Amino acid sequence: MFPDDFRAGVRAALPSLLGLIPFGLVAGIAALDAGLSPLQAVGLSAVVFAGASQLAAIDLLANDASLVVVVLTAIVINLRMAMYSASIAPYFESLRRRWEVVCSYLLTDVGYALSITEFAEDDGTSRRWYYLGAAGAVWTVWQVATVVGVFLGTGIPDEWGVGFAVPLVFLTLLVSEVSDRPRLVAALVGGSVAVAGANWPLNLGLIGGALAGVVSGALVDRRGE
Repeated sequence: MFPDDFRAGVRAALPSLLGLIPFGLVAGIAALDAGLSPLQAVGLSAVVFAGASQLAAIDLLANDASLVVVVLTAIVINLRMAMYSASIAPYFESLRRRWEVVCSYLLTDVGYALSITEFAEDDGTSRRWYYLGAAGAVWTVWQVATVVGVFLGTGIPDEWGVGFAVPLVFLTLLVSEVSDRPRLVAALVGGSVAVAGANWPLNLGLIGGALAGVVSGALVDRRGE
């Protein structure tokens, strides 16, 4: 039914999909806890389709942040996608515009990493089908996990306070990413600024913390070089 390269992409993504399931469940449950309706929660997952940005947006919505702050935060968190796009675009130059649009929508960390590694080998793999297999598998698992989380969330009593799951997930992501000095400095500076700016208007403390973390990490990395 599907080309061999499509199935190869799916197989390559399988190990990463296991970690997406609890992440997606948390996103669905937290969206309801933030006050979104089940339809809004599912729609957010389908439109945004970015785990960290999605959870950040949910957390801000739960704290009554303005729409401008929510959108800007999601954009800042997802700026790395611009670098991914610039890196992988040359491999898709021969695709028609509609396929480029589909591929850009499906772009994630996992899909990019698996595909760019495969493409670099230049072994005759159909780039379009391999990418669609890997990225499409990620999209499917994420959407299904989020929907399941939404349905689970409708049956969880409010007194359980599942909102703690969002910062817990971010803490897990942070610990796994702090692997060198620049990232440690970025985490400490960004977190300190975000906490200090907790009472800033429009919840701008989060954006300020993100920018401060990026700048401090880059400075430490450049000094090290």
